[in-house]
Amino acid sequence: MKVTFMGAGSTVFSKNVLGDTMMCEAFHDVEIALYDIDSDRLDESYLLISKMNESINEGRATIKKYLGVEQRKDALKKADFVINAIQVGLYDPCTIIDFEIPKKYGLRQTIGDTLGIGGIFRALRTIHVLKDFARDMEEVCPNAWLLNYTNPMAMLTGYMLRYTKVKTVGLCHSVQVCSEGLLKNLGMENKLEGRLEKIAGINHMAWLLEITDKDGNDLYPEIRKRAKEKNASEKHGDMVRFDYIDKLGYYCTESSEHNAEYNPFYIKAGREDLIEKFNIPLDEYPRRCINQIAGWQKQYEELMSGGKIEHTRSKEYASHIMEAIYTNKPYKIGGNVINNGVIANLPYDACVEVPCLVDGNGVTPTLVGELPLQLAAMNSSNIYAQMLTIEAAHTMDKQKIYQAAMLDPHTGAQLSPDEIVALCDELFEAHEKAGYPIF
Repeated sequence: MKVTFMGAGSTVFSKNVLGDTMMCEAFHDVEIALYDIDSDRLDESYLLISKMNESINEGRATIKKYLGVEQRKDALKKADFVINAIQVGLYDPCTIIDFEIPKKYGLRQTIGDTLGIGGIFRALRTIHVLKDFARDMEEVCPNAWLLNYTNPMAMLTGYMLRYTKVKTVGLCHSVQVCSEGLLKNLGMENKLEGRLEKIAGINHMAWLLEITDKDGNDLYPEIRKRAKEKNASEKHGDMVRFDYIDKLGYYCTESSEHNAEYNPFYIKAGREDLIEKFNIPLDEYPRRCINQIAGWQKQYEELMSGGKIEHTRSKEYASHIMEAIYTNKPYKIGGNVINNGVIANLPYDACVEVPCLVDGNGVTPTLVGELPLQLAAMNSSNIYAQMLTIEAAHTMDKQKIYQAAMLDPHTGAQLSPDEIVALCDELFEAHEKAGYPIF
């Protein structure tokens, strides 16, 4: 079996996913192709993954590295699975552009990687690259599964599923830890063991629809009570999602700093009182990027300093999906797929995040039915901006970029249509000048 990792310079993430893979009995002899356009980061990942292969896998895997566009097809050739973890444009220049230009218009963001003006332009410049990936995959590994970890998840996965022939599923980290984090945050750790849950919606706004303890008792009444009390009594890092529980009745998968910018409620021009009340960390993603860049070399040196690199199988879905498809041993995930009616009151062509069964047949979404109406409305407010962005990337119609930005809940609440057009034009030009074209 061959696994190709696109964006292998994400060394710690590639360590987790590929370490998980090598720990699967069926994949001890796997061929791993590491691909990146940054030679230094690729070399670092190659060295680390090779050392881990010796430490945890007796050197049985074959590790190869491939650099740049010229070697991309070789990296992909005859792959069974392709893992996508690229970040087009990185922090500098593209994330800086995504945050600093909107500030000139009074538009503030927290993360900017999923929706909002930052998410829209991140999607457009990434789809520009994914089109080439798709053409190569259709030629040299037409039966491979693409496991997409790159954000904005719904827009990238939705594009690949709607406009290419590549078998794709989008994977996030937040579904696996959603209810565990919630219960721990509310002092309900004693309810963790044996709990059952149901999660569905869209990426970064999938809803914890049901949660019961091991005896089948509904945990939501106590969750709602404690969440409201905590928001009223103390400042903490999850105040937006706890406000969701109070106002909408349900908790969602991704963090409060993300969800603060997926709606018109919390980040408003001239409303510093709301930023303070809900403890919203504006410019959070740029800060994280700066800290990660500063800490990366130290982290790499720490990983390498011990000689023998240890690994414990993580909660990432990728290795479990590959194992389930390859061995026909069923596994359940929360996957990003085209709706096709599995959530009855969301658009048919939307990319949704729902429980899926994985086995030798691939990834099969399960029927969810209708979401509570207020949750479907929240999801829909994001979905149409996402779908217009996908259409813009497919048709290369600039007008659809303007329309996507106008319908983005946060952008539309802050700026007039003319201001949105001017902002998009400025972002479009800045990305072109930086060498990361949108079309």
